[in-house]
Amino acid sequence: MKLVKLLANLGYGSRREVQRLIRAGAVTHENGDALDDHSATPHAEIRFRGEPLDPEFPLTIMLNKPDGYTCSADDPGSTVYDLLPERFAHRNPGLNCIGRLDKDTTGLLLMTDDGKLLHKIIHPKSACHKVYRATLARPLEGHEAALFASGTLMLNGETKPLLPAQFEKLGECEALVTLHEGRYHQVRRMFAAAGNHVVALKRISIGGLQLPEDLEEGEWCALSADDMQRLLG
Repeated sequence: MKLVKLLANLGYGSRREVQRLIRAGAVTHENGDALDDHSATPHAEIRFRGEPLDPEFPLTIMLNKPDGYTCSADDPGSTVYDLLPERFAHRNPGLNCIGRLDKDTTGLLLMTDDGKLLHKIIHPKSACHKVYRATLARPLEGHEAALFASGTLMLNGETKPLLPAQFEKLGECEALVTLHEGRYHQVRRMFAAAGNHVVALKRISIGGLQLPEDLEEGEWCALSADDMQRLLG
């Protein structure tokens, strides 16, 4: 791919803007030599204003989503796209959320420009289970594990029972829930059916991929090949 097209697809500007930047010497080899559009330089060796280029395609990132952000670029207010470099909005193909987290749910959110991967993970037959840590308004009563694992729990307004879900008590008002499907506000509605109310909810893993403890809220990182293997199992 020619340098102008590569940089434009990565969101550094329109093709005309990128051409001007190249002529101005903003795009160099890692050794400092200026590049032109005909330069056949490996992606990892290209620098834009002295900095390495953003990751190439396909790109999948993990974001530690904070409270108060929605997952659609079209939503009013703050969105998860505001937490990424501004030029990411102009990448082609662009990044899309792999499933969504509610505005008031935090934690592990995956975003990708790989359509096949996106559909593979969100497909109902996907093996990518999701684990959530829920903080409850009232103490757990002891019947939740059996109820969630029963395969007969029916959410209000639905006609199909939930798939069995795993439950682990962490404390008087805190638990882990592992889901094998993704229905609207599912964890919150499950606890409502159990007579309780979720006051805080955080997704901590998808498949075998865990949210790193050192990834602060609002921060993101690109997934490595090892991460992808853990994700897909």
